[in-house]
Order: sequence, then C-alpha cells, then structure tokens
Amino acid sequence: MTTPKRSAGLLLYRRTEHGVEVLLGHMGGPYFERKDAGAWSVPKGEYEPDEPAWEAARREFREELGLEPPDGEAVPLGEVRQTNGKIVTVWAIEADLDPATVVPGTFRMEWPPRSGRIQEFPELDRVEWCDLERARAVLVKAQTEFLDRLSEHSG
Repeated sequence: MTTPKRSAGLLLYRRTEHGVEVLLGHMGGPYFERKDAGAWSVPKGEYEPDEPAWEAARREFREELGLEPPDGEAVPLGEVRQTNGKIVTVWAIEADLDPATVVPGTFRMEWPPRSGRIQEFPELDRVEWCDLERARAVLVKAQTEFLDRLSEHSG
C-alpha cells in the first residue's frame, strides 16, 4: 500500500464588521481557470515525511504567496483527507494581508496535453478574502471542515 501524499498550509483569518473572513487561493493552471466551486484552497503544498508539517506549512505559504507567513498564535485545525486521498494539515493564524501584495509561485506543465509544449502557470491565479459562506461554497469540499473548526475557535 502506498503512503498517502501530505500537504500542509496556513489559513489566515480576520474579523470584520461582517464576521470572520478567510484568505483563500484560486488554483492556477488551465484545469481550474473557468471553475469556481471546488477550485479554491487553503494556501498549502506537499511535503516529505521527514519535514515537520508546521515547517512545511510556513514554507508553502512563502512559495504559494511569495510573502513571509505572519507571526501570531497558530491554532491547529488538524487534518482532513481529501477525495484524492491526500492528507491536508492546517493551522489558522489571525492576520490581515493585502491580496494585491501576493506574488504567486509557478509550476510548469505540458499544455495543451500531448503538445510537447511546456508552459508555466501560477500556483494560485488569485487570492481573496471570503466570508465563511462564500468560502464554504468554493473550497475543495474536504477543506470546508477547517471552516467548522475555525468557527469553534473564533466563535
């Protein structure tokens, strides 16, 4: 049996006059460009078994957003298993961030398929603050559990 892939990430949240908002990233690349529901994610990325999840979450924040992770109390939101089998571990940090300052990392892939052409795409093509209702509607389904856990903490 193969070991499932693991990802770790940081979910930033802020309190506004309209309630709690979370910072989500829309997945980049041609597969997601016209999708909304299920195409948003906590900024996160894969890590190897010998790297601590917390270190990976901070590293991936830097790689995905091009910014240093904020300081502040990190609230462990635990892990979830996505439908693809990947196990995702997330911490929440209360912080504010201007999405216009994000400089996303990139990845390369053959596109169009079987064309022999390698193109570069942003890891996240946009980053937005979302209220919990919108976040629940657009997040990768398994990751909505993190919203419930955050609500228990921030409520």
